[in-house]
Amino acid sequence: MHTHDISNSDDIIDIRNVIERVEQLHDELQDGANPPIGPKALALWFQAIADDDAHTLQDAARELLTLTALLDDCKGNGGDEQWQGDWYPVTLIRDSYFRDYAEELADDIGAINRDALWPCNCIDWDETADQLKQDYTTVEFDGVTYWVR
Repeated sequence: MHTHDISNSDDIIDIRNVIERVEQLHDELQDGANPPIGPKALALWFQAIADDDAHTLQDAARELLTLTALLDDCKGNGGDEQWQGDWYPVTLIRDSYFRDYAEELADDIGAINRDALWPCNCIDWDETADQLKQDYTTVEFDGVTYWVR
């Protein structure tokens, strides 16, 4: 059983958690109906599940479809995580959180001193985030934009 639901409301998503959940769901569904991996094949398989008794199976298939589409979108966008012969970016940053992420990153790498009020209280963090985005690309997760590198 997985310990963390992966949602497009998460500020930060670790691709390793997505991969782990996809593998878990695939294993769960394998016992029931041997679903294919891949967004198109999985979508067709999901449509074929119509029985009311298959509600749990439908939920798992729906989650697998959504996460597989995310992996498909992330695949080949650089990164440090290899899975099934492809490379994936490890960290996905929600667009609405990117400004905070830029500020935390600046602090983490020692670019600013959090104990000093000035100049930290004068920094245009929106501009800082916009400049940082130049090194990132976007992916979509169930209608929400995330930034990856």
